[in-house]
Amino acid sequence: MLFSELTGRPVMTVAEAKRAGVVDGFVVDPARATVVALRLQKTPDSKRNLLSLSRIRAIGPDAVMVPDAESLRTAEEALAEQAELAGKGLDLPDKPVLTERGEETGTVDDAHFDPETGALHALVTTEGEIPGRAMIGLGTYAVVVRAGSESHPVTP
Repeated sequence: MLFSELTGRPVMTVAEAKRAGVVDGFVVDPARATVVALRLQKTPDSKRNLLSLSRIRAIGPDAVMVPDAESLRTAEEALAEQAELAGKGLDLPDKPVLTERGEETGTVDDAHFDPETGALHALVTTEGEIPGRAMIGLGTYAVVVRAGSESHPVTP
């Protein structure tokens, strides 16, 4: 699944059949090349805007389903549960991609990931695709990938 396919999708509670928020971004653990949580906007409680992948019941074509509104976490609650959520403010899209040698190799347009496990399969960049396992860092300015994993052109 692409980040762009999930962004903007509503998050609904199974228990109350109410909207809990809208997917706005992704929390990525670069060390494991894994999406660990979804960041939400338009939540009833604006402080409870993180949803760990482990708390998702299903991702359907129209909505992300969670058991109840208690599935959402504040940043502090999420950090207490999972240390890897510390990078919650870091996004992949629109970031430059740099090799560990400092060479720029495009900008992130999107990313392929497994919605069940969170595994990041590929970064889709302006120059092509880079395997997710090549990512070694994610900062406020750029995504860092291993040298030699430069983009491979996307074939139409």
